[in-house]
Amino acid sequence: MSQTFAPHPGAAPLPRMVAAQTAMETRLLLRNGEQLVLAVVIPLIVLVAGIYAAAHFDLTGSDPVQVLTPGVLALAVMSTSFTSLAIATGFERRYGVLKRLGSSPLPRTGLLAGKVLALFAVQLVQFVVIGTVAALAGWRPELGPAGLVGAVLCVLTGTAAFAALGLLMAGMLRAEATLAAANLVYVVLLIGGGVVAPASAYGEAGWVLEHLPSGALGSGLRDSLTAGHVPWLQIGVLVFWAALGGMLTARTFKWD
Repeated sequence: MSQTFAPHPGAAPLPRMVAAQTAMETRLLLRNGEQLVLAVVIPLIVLVAGIYAAAHFDLTGSDPVQVLTPGVLALAVMSTSFTSLAIATGFERRYGVLKRLGSSPLPRTGLLAGKVLALFAVQLVQFVVIGTVAALAGWRPELGPAGLVGAVLCVLTGTAAFAALGLLMAGMLRAEATLAAANLVYVVLLIGGGVVAPASAYGEAGWVLEHLPSGALGSGLRDSLTAGHVPWLQIGVLVFWAALGGMLTARTFKWD
């Protein structure tokens, strides 16, 4: 008895398409040597160099591992969510990748969801590597319920804020300009953005830094993982930047 097979054209279910896009975006991020340097190597260098400098110069005060590690984790979030995303998206615009993906069965919201989920996948790798090195150096975070909730909320809102700002930059500038600007902003915030060192270390400018996404994320993770509470003020600052960046991106982003 013969069977007749009729074609049944149509797109895959949205969750399956988003999962496939997430897997592809994650592989592209992990295969790119420059992205790996930004995502893992530089934060590790900052952590190890900071611990060494504190011990070498006999700096007094709090245990440097406890102070530096949450800031380095914040730096890792910033490097992936902002710098890597902005650069990758800028060159995808230049080569027409976004335009072609935008005309595929995958809706644009699904494309953005795939990119954001890929960021979380890479951040998980970052946190495991950095957390392991920090633990070997003596880091003992506060992992109570409030601390964990605060850390998760900081990472979620921080990722949203920096991703929105990264897409804003990538959607407005040419790829080469995005590459230069994203790296410049990364270096400036690393040195003077209150992300690794506490904002209080910058004197009177500390109040301003705490209201930047870099300072809010660094301070929020320090409060969560050291003091063990939910830093609602810093989370509110990150939500503000995520909303502002998302609104501007929606109005200005160009797909080609």
